[in-house]
Amino acid sequence: MKQTGLMSNPCGLDSQGIFTNQSVFWNLEPAELVEQSLSRSESQLTSNGALMCDTGKFTGRAPDDKYIVKDSTTENQVWWKEFNHAVSPEVFKNLKSRLLEFISEKDLFVRDVFACASDNYRLKARVINSHAFHNLFVHNMFIRPSKSELEQFVPDWTVICAPEFKANPETDGVRSANFAIINFTEKTIIIGGTGYTGEIKKGIFTVLNFILPVEHQVLSMHCSANEGQDGQTALFFGLSGTGKTTLSTDPDRKLIGDDEHGWAKDHVFNFEGGCYAKVINLSEKNEPGIFNAIRFGAVLENTRFLEGTRNPDYSNASVTENTRVSYPIYHIQNAKDKSVGVPPSHIFFLTSDAQGVLPPISRLTVEQAMFHFLSGYTARVAGTEAGVKEPKAVFSSCFGAPFLPLHPGRYATLLGEKLRNSKVHVWLVNTGWIGGAYGTGSRIRLAYTRSMVSAALNGQLNQTEFHTHPVFGVQIPRACPGVPVFVLDPRENWSDKNAYDQAANKLAAQFLKNFEKFSGFADESILKGAPNTMELV
Repeated sequence: MKQTGLMSNPCGLDSQGIFTNQSVFWNLEPAELVEQSLSRSESQLTSNGALMCDTGKFTGRAPDDKYIVKDSTTENQVWWKEFNHAVSPEVFKNLKSRLLEFISEKDLFVRDVFACASDNYRLKARVINSHAFHNLFVHNMFIRPSKSELEQFVPDWTVICAPEFKANPETDGVRSANFAIINFTEKTIIIGGTGYTGEIKKGIFTVLNFILPVEHQVLSMHCSANEGQDGQTALFFGLSGTGKTTLSTDPDRKLIGDDEHGWAKDHVFNFEGGCYAKVINLSEKNEPGIFNAIRFGAVLENTRFLEGTRNPDYSNASVTENTRVSYPIYHIQNAKDKSVGVPPSHIFFLTSDAQGVLPPISRLTVEQAMFHFLSGYTARVAGTEAGVKEPKAVFSSCFGAPFLPLHPGRYATLLGEKLRNSKVHVWLVNTGWIGGAYGTGSRIRLAYTRSMVSAALNGQLNQTEFHTHPVFGVQIPRACPGVPVFVLDPRENWSDKNAYDQAANKLAAQFLKNFEKFSGFADESILKGAPNTMELV
């Protein structure tokens, strides 16, 4: 076995039953991975120095092809519904064996990384890739050990990702040729048949969503986080495409992280060491932090060039609307040195409401916060998942149902305990449509959303007068600096007020219908946060 680069001396691949007749590249520097990727024709170099790569057939996650091994570790812990599909230990063993045989004839790129910026909860992961740009993605997205830490590195978890390897649905016990399987007993994740890099990071996220609540009573969260000059922390919950990365990348606040965090007793911490941002229609004017982070070392996915140039065309959605970029967090100028902050003072639930019903910003009670956290309403943004071509209303528990191995109620219980024991302000922010539903109304201007979030953070919104939404019961501010008054009240944005009332009732009914699955968990306090349909004239 040829070994190139800094190897973790105490624990090589052979100790994990992984062998190859080809080269193994250990913990290469970004420049070396760029060279490898270009020489293997995996990517092209853009004018800003970033790599541009294609992920193949899959340009988004495939949640129906994500599995968890059902055994004594998981059988009574995992919520075997929705996105948690079970496979037997035998299925995992056989598929892993075939995968290892496949990669034994491949050059391999190995990277040892940390997850969790908090020293108290740090997880050590070894990621093995058959593609150089995937390994650069791993370098970007996870926490990078020092040279001395690498010399003593022994992994807790192993991730093996080979997009070229395809399962046989007829004999391998899985649904499709592509798969992502987590084995909590063996502490191993195997991924094949898909080149979408997001499967790697979401695999680790799913692992932490199991370990942290079960073993440490830490709330794991699909959210971004930043810190103000006053040292206060804000959290932004929401599915991909609702604005977590955009709104947390604020030039006046330090970025803690853009996607995945833990909330322990006395601190909040980032799981990752980088950002994975959507770049469709990206502009320097609207999102300068992300725009300027795309430079050497960054990896663009499924974008295209402006004709006749090597300049990325961020408006080009010919491959997918889920065009992405990964970059290390230090590419953001105002990123916090250590991605840890104090417990939050403000929490924002972001939703892209395709029905144009919810207010652009509203204040929630603890009960409403619990209800909306469990509901996780948004519109699934085009391209974020395979096969989605336009926004579609969905409910995703805790704003991250595909990544939750436990019953959503366990996360909600942890959140409720923290809300009741703190003075955190919770806001519901609609980054979607106003003046009508998708196709009729218009998308809320990013500048307005930024102004509303800023006013909430600096206390201006709490000083204004509020009125109650007749259906959802949330508190709507009557004024906000930098935002026209008519924007704040969603009903006033509709030319046909009766049509709005009907749409609000319809959405409320959808909330209540979705919440029926939590009827065995939700108590009266949570139900107080539910909407009420109103009688139409």
